[in-house]
Amino acid sequence: MDSRIIKLAQTLVQYSCEVQPGEKVLIDYEGEATRPLVRQLIKEVYQQKGYPYITSRDSSILREIMMEASEAQLEYLCNYKMEEMKGMDAYIAIRGTENAAELSDVPTSQTNLYMRMLRPVLDYRVNQTKWVVLRYPNPSMAQLANLSQEAFENFYFEVCTMNYEKMGKAMDSLVEWMEKTDRVHLKAPGTDLTFSIKGIPAIKCSGLRNIPDGEVYTAPIKDSVNGKIRFNTPSEELGFTYENIEFTFKDGKIVKATANDTQKINQLLDTDEGARYIGEFALGVNPYIMEPMKDTLFDEKIAGSFHFTPGASYDDAFNGNKSALHWDLVLIQRPEYGGGEIWFDDVLVRKDGLFLPESLQALNPDRLK
Repeated sequence: MDSRIIKLAQTLVQYSCEVQPGEKVLIDYEGEATRPLVRQLIKEVYQQKGYPYITSRDSSILREIMMEASEAQLEYLCNYKMEEMKGMDAYIAIRGTENAAELSDVPTSQTNLYMRMLRPVLDYRVNQTKWVVLRYPNPSMAQLANLSQEAFENFYFEVCTMNYEKMGKAMDSLVEWMEKTDRVHLKAPGTDLTFSIKGIPAIKCSGLRNIPDGEVYTAPIKDSVNGKIRFNTPSEELGFTYENIEFTFKDGKIVKATANDTQKINQLLDTDEGARYIGEFALGVNPYIMEPMKDTLFDEKIAGSFHFTPGASYDDAFNGNKSALHWDLVLIQRPEYGGGEIWFDDVLVRKDGLFLPESLQALNPDRLK
């Protein structure tokens, strides 16, 4: 067994999920390439005296289900998946789909229905279990990153097994700063946005929920967002790649949205009432992730970026917004991407992707590596 796979499995079981004796762990995987990691995860769960359980998915099969799924059918699917999830103490998902665009031609009405009906299972898993989600370095991911398979694997294992404990300690000052902040002002080319985060907790993500990790998130007061934002990274959602995304906000609501497919993005934002409000604001700080690769789990952690999320907020940073959608959209503020500024209560805390206050400089890439 590749020693890097062993180290990653140990990180997921011992650090991310902290599996204890007698705990039940659901390992949810997709893709032939993920199986060596799945096998090692089973061994590691047994090593911790836990009980591993397995479920798998295939996007090409899921596509067929979604195409003509009815509400009654999905209600039953939700019920039995919820029973499975309620029995689990921890959840590990590994995604290695061979075709990232497999769901791209499912009608928007069907994807919206599927997301809405299965949302309770996702909410329970996020709020009631110890969980971690990751991708796997298969050829599809290497292609998205424009790297050879070997080069991508080397990058992947470096970022996924970095010193997350060190990162977590460095995040404490940013958490403290965000939790005493009222007004936030974001500036970048095409972006001038203001909102309040007063009273909303700030949550650090240092390898306990996503691998790779590296963000601190909160949420804006639901009706406080005003201005415009232009995202400078592509985003793949349900198999379609959105580019040149621009939003205009008034009192928290996205009142205008344009993209490379303006009709499609507005259909997505009409999933439900909450989809046009923001559920998350987060700063990305992972020093090993510098360029977008159309994979949210990586892109939202890019050093010098932030993401702004139409849709549901998390319970631990709840702003009252509920939705079947939770869509992390990334804006990179490093100079090569046009630069930008983040202000907290009239204090410039990050400029061109680098933190300026001394107490936050430990999160800059040269200090975190």
